[in-house]
Amino acid sequence: MATAWLAGGSGLVGGVLLRRLLQDEFFGKVVSAGRRTLSQEHPKLIQVLVDFQNSIAFDALDAPDVALCCLGTTMRKAGSREAFRKVDFGAVLAFAQAALGKGARAFVHVSALGANPGSRIFYSSVKGQIEEAVARLGYTSVYAFRPSMLDGVREERRLGERIGLAMMRAGGPLLGKYRPTSVEALAQAMMLAAKSPAPGSHVVEPDSMGVMT
Repeated sequence: MATAWLAGGSGLVGGVLLRRLLQDEFFGKVVSAGRRTLSQEHPKLIQVLVDFQNSIAFDALDAPDVALCCLGTTMRKAGSREAFRKVDFGAVLAFAQAALGKGARAFVHVSALGANPGSRIFYSSVKGQIEEAVARLGYTSVYAFRPSMLDGVREERRLGERIGLAMMRAGGPLLGKYRPTSVEALAQAMMLAAKSPAPGSHVVEPDSMGVMT
């Protein structure tokens, strides 16, 4: 049975992904790395509190077969471009480096629709830069999932976001890859990629995620 490392298990996507990993018999051990302890308990679950800028916390952990990363914040939460980049680039890269150093062969992470290192949009440029940085690390297999607006149960979704999501749902197929991305479908696709990773660097757009499930 495989060992998976997961970063960002307290978030919207990470929480669903963690549940799926724990339920799947393919994974015998799931290591959840984060800055706070999760309330969830499971015989397969190992929790480790980490500062993603310091890899020492990972040294004593069992070697992972695959690492999955759902780390990410927003400009509103971060408060500045520097703080945003520290999470969405720095923490993701540090986690990827730590897992690779312990023997992981595959890295599966959440990026964003429109990710492009050359974008004039700061958010999109950072997402594109981390995709490139992870792809260059030397993993046998890398998957960058680019969801559109996430469609899932979020505790803190603002009124404007709820209205926007409702409108996008109504648009449905007419929006193509810009229609809301189901969190359940995204988590399932990420797990399947982790179970059977193909060699190389792969970018998965929203309209391809359903095909993987």
